[in-house]
Amino acid sequence: MPPVDLGGDEEADGQRRRVATLRGVDLEIRPEEFVVLLGPSGSGKTTLLNLLARLFEAEGEIRLDGVPVRELSLASLRGALGYVPQDSFLFSETYRANVGFGAEHELDDERLAELTDLVRMTDEVAQFPHGFDQRIGERGVTLSGGQRQRTCIARALAREPAVLILDDALSAVDTETESELVRNLRGAGAGRTVLIAAHRLSTVMHADQVIVLREGRIEARGTHEELLRQPGWYSENWARQQAQGELAEL
Repeated sequence: MPPVDLGGDEEADGQRRRVATLRGVDLEIRPEEFVVLLGPSGSGKTTLLNLLARLFEAEGEIRLDGVPVRELSLASLRGALGYVPQDSFLFSETYRANVGFGAEHELDDERLAELTDLVRMTDEVAQFPHGFDQRIGERGVTLSGGQRQRTCIARALAREPAVLILDDALSAVDTETESELVRNLRGAGAGRTVLIAAHRLSTVMHADQVIVLREGRIEARGTHEELLRQPGWYSENWARQQAQGELAEL
């Protein structure tokens, strides 16, 4: 992915001038890699993921399998992506219909069970009075925040995307379930590339590549072990989160 600049506007002394949300972002994500984007709020994680899906147009160039995304039709581009934002929409339909929405073929019980297990929802669905045919209410009102997020991830996986994008879509999932789910995603689907924007550093344990964004720039990149050896935001926040976890266990 060559350098990307995404312009925005800010006002100074009554004049609007163009500023870049992302500046000089230059990275390559190889097929089948599991990549985690980290950084404080406002660092540009969501913007970078939105650029890949062409929800915004970049001033630089983004390529998918060597082809500039501008040259791909939106239908073919987004057909290759499974995108799950933090606040995904669920319909006042059955669990089955919500997971199968957008899938090329109707999902049978075997495939539904497989997807439900992948996202660690098997126990919860087993408690539904009507199982897969349980109506979950408008916007998934009968589900917890973590259950809604996992259901939306199952829906994205049902489309068999070449690239799975999770934009802070694990924020409402507890740490233990998140670790198991990420491990499942790591091994699910030959040839699939996975990009996750996250806040909890525990997500990175299974990553091939970790990218740390600060103020719209790449501050660091590497594996978990490599970043721990470097001074900066990553190692400092890892130590802080580990300390908080140890205190919580006391």
